[in-house]
Amino acid sequence: MKLHYHPYDSGFVATVRAGGPDAYGNPAEHAVSDGAGNPCRHCLRHIPKGAPMLILAARPFPKPQPYAETGPIFLCGDNCAPWNGEDVPEILTSSPDYLLKGYNAENRIVYGSGKVVPSELLPAYAETLLGDPRIAYVDVRSSRNNCFQTRITERS
Repeated sequence: MKLHYHPYDSGFVATVRAGGPDAYGNPAEHAVSDGAGNPCRHCLRHIPKGAPMLILAARPFPKPQPYAETGPIFLCGDNCAPWNGEDVPEILTSSPDYLLKGYNAENRIVYGSGKVVPSELLPAYAETLLGDPRIAYVDVRSSRNNCFQTRITERS
């Protein structure tokens, strides 16, 4: 199975960079990356030390509902190309483990799918989850802070 790691929606990213609202209706906060722990959810790379970055609330779901978690994310302050690679993105290589959760086509968590896995086992567990016909996609989150990292689907 080939996995597709999704960058955060480019339309939303462009809107926020232009001063538009985040998931809570607020403009993004402007900051400078300290180079550690600042993963951009659009290019799926770490924001270099000293580079401008945005901090904002994001909800990677089509609409609010009980399972639509909202939380903080970082974005490069300057334009960056959305991730389009086939390998595991850089932002998923800096922690010893990650929380993966499977969601169905109605954007609801599939109970029993959530698990903290070592980073080297992340692709294998994502494949296991996506092999379950109830699961439409897998969200990857920080195992320590629960921040959304990326969404994984099967590459067609």
